[in-house]
Amino acid sequence: MSADAGGVTKAGVRPAGPVRAERSLGSRLAGWVSGGAVRVFLIVVGLFWLVPTIGLLLASLRSPEDMAVDGWWTVFTEPSELTFGAYRTLLENDDITASLLNTVYITVPATVLVVVIGALAGYAFAWMDFPGRDWWFLTVVGLLVVPVQVALIPIAELFGKLGLFGSLTGVVVFHVGFGLPFAVFLLRNFFAEIPKELLEAARLDGAGELRLFVRVVMPLAGPAVAALGIFQFLWVWNDMLVALIFTDSGSQPITVALQTQVRQFGNNIDVLAPGAFISMVVPLVVFFAFQRQFVSGVMAGAVK
Repeated sequence: MSADAGGVTKAGVRPAGPVRAERSLGSRLAGWVSGGAVRVFLIVVGLFWLVPTIGLLLASLRSPEDMAVDGWWTVFTEPSELTFGAYRTLLENDDITASLLNTVYITVPATVLVVVIGALAGYAFAWMDFPGRDWWFLTVVGLLVVPVQVALIPIAELFGKLGLFGSLTGVVVFHVGFGLPFAVFLLRNFFAEIPKELLEAARLDGAGELRLFVRVVMPLAGPAVAALGIFQFLWVWNDMLVALIFTDSGSQPITVALQTQVRQFGNNIDVLAPGAFISMVVPLVVFFAFQRQFVSGVMAGAVK
């Protein structure tokens, strides 16, 4: 049998073997985008994103005299400029060290309380029946759209009457109050994805609601709790607006202390640079330490 120009035999049967279809321009572009070229591009973008962090680190390791002469990039040709003198000066600055401790005293309780209370409320909204449950949950969701700026003046007046204005407790209470709506919303949606049969089996074994929550639900909620904890930690640690309003000189966190130091930039650059780097590197360490749990928690409930 002979085949015609189209590759079909006279008997009307195509010869055996795969026929490769010509790829369209769109499919070729999609293949190029998913290839190594884009990965190289993303690596380059990531390196550029790290330039400010690296620059701040190198600037914090230089003396004020060297920083007044040229930029931080000269350390690559003159590594002898690197010194830890600025960090020794930082540790001798009582305002900065006290503000670092205040930041820890604010961030850790605000994060832990939001996670614990949010988990309890999220479990209640997901698996417990009580009057007005759906309406209460809609109210919590509605609180997500309330901007922080709207509540600053009323809460400042309330804290003044309660004696919380200018204290660490007042700042923690504020962050907990504004962190709970998102916490309840996130964890309730995650808890609702837990199979009902698993909870019923635990109840048949005699587990009460508290034991069920601690022994069954919370171990499954590790990724969501980690994601929530990272969100809350980063928001509270990097906050300056709330701390600037509700703290005084004895309770201000590192963000407010650095803002005060900026006003005298020329006189205390040896304190400002290492303080800013420490303030920035702590959230980065926390994020990268829990990065895998963070991604799992964000994707929780996206697919079934």
